[in-house]
Amino acid sequence: MQRAPLAERLRPKNLKEFIGQEHLVGKNGIIKKLLIARSTDQLFPSLIFWGPPGSGKTTLARIIARELKREFFEFSAVNTKTKDIEKIIKSGPRNAEHRSLFTPLIFIDEIHRFNRAQQDKLLPHVERGDIILVGATTENPSFEVIGPLLSRTRVLVLNQLTDKELNKVLNRGLKCLNELTHQNARKFLLEASNGDARVLLNVLEIASQLAKPARHPKGKKVILSLDQIEDALQRRQLSFDKKGEEYYNVISAFIKSMRASQPDAALYYLARMVEAGQDPLYIARRMVVFASEDIGMAQPTALVVANDVFRACETIGYPECAINLAHGTVYLAKAKKDRSAYDAYFRAVDDVKKHGNLPVPLKIRNPVTRLMKDTGYGESYKKYDKEDFLPEKLKGGKYYN
Repeated sequence: MQRAPLAERLRPKNLKEFIGQEHLVGKNGIIKKLLIARSTDQLFPSLIFWGPPGSGKTTLARIIARELKREFFEFSAVNTKTKDIEKIIKSGPRNAEHRSLFTPLIFIDEIHRFNRAQQDKLLPHVERGDIILVGATTENPSFEVIGPLLSRTRVLVLNQLTDKELNKVLNRGLKCLNELTHQNARKFLLEASNGDARVLLNVLEIASQLAKPARHPKGKKVILSLDQIEDALQRRQLSFDKKGEEYYNVISAFIKSMRASQPDAALYYLARMVEAGQDPLYIARRMVVFASEDIGMAQPTALVVANDVFRACETIGYPECAINLAHGTVYLAKAKKDRSAYDAYFRAVDDVKKHGNLPVPLKIRNPVTRLMKDTGYGESYKKYDKEDFLPEKLKGGKYYN
């Protein structure tokens, strides 16, 4: 009989084994508190887990079911019909007194794939406490889950695993496989996994299988090499140390290429970052800043495009969001450039630093009380007044050209 994949074999069985999401499962985490406070007459709340792939959504749902001693039913919204879920509910106890003791935990992965009608069908069961619903999604629930269902659940955000947390996962995997890794192979695997524990363990297992022919006859541990990790991942290591000079060289070249209206160069440096595993949100944030700093008033829609690229990266993630980044990069590179708003703001900042908090002219102060009105606040103010509203000391000053 074939063994289960490494990621499944190493799946944590309890909160003590669980890695990451300390804000949820740590000493003061909400899940930890809810499990401690549970009682037979108090129903555990339904939850929506929102987080990137490989952050522990499914595992956490299974642990909760085990801690609550509830039957666990796992579905994927991609290939599940609501009638499959209703069958489980109908087979449960009818008596409301016993229902709370035997309420099953229904886990629906990719719950955002359910359409509005399917989500509507879950509402009465969640509201009556027929089930404890735990939905998982990589998409923003505010946009993908209907309001009535959101109001009956608690949304909990799971974060991408840090390198430190991934390192713990890697150590468990190596121990299970009785393997070791070269330092450069370890570093590459951690970066290439992009915060996804499942990707890390899958690649590690494949690399281990590739190394089998070279295994020592006495069962001595094999040290997995960078080449074996690269073969397993089907990607070469790129020079992109996130703390080194090359990191800053590439992002700088990316920005300067867009500033010089060179889409080809910008796309090349974008591809360098994406293939090296750079966080897409970091790239998208720089694009949002660029849209206002370098394009500004010449093409104000650039900020709209950049924000939409950021949103796409946030909700879709790799690999698909690379296309969104490319789209935005070409748009920003080809857009007209105008730094006048950016420059104007910092000229104003200079005056603020130089002169401090100069008094606001009485004419444009808000007369909140009678006394303020009597002392001249807002006197003779007109909406479209052309009189200079700058403080007296700066009258006639110009920042924006």
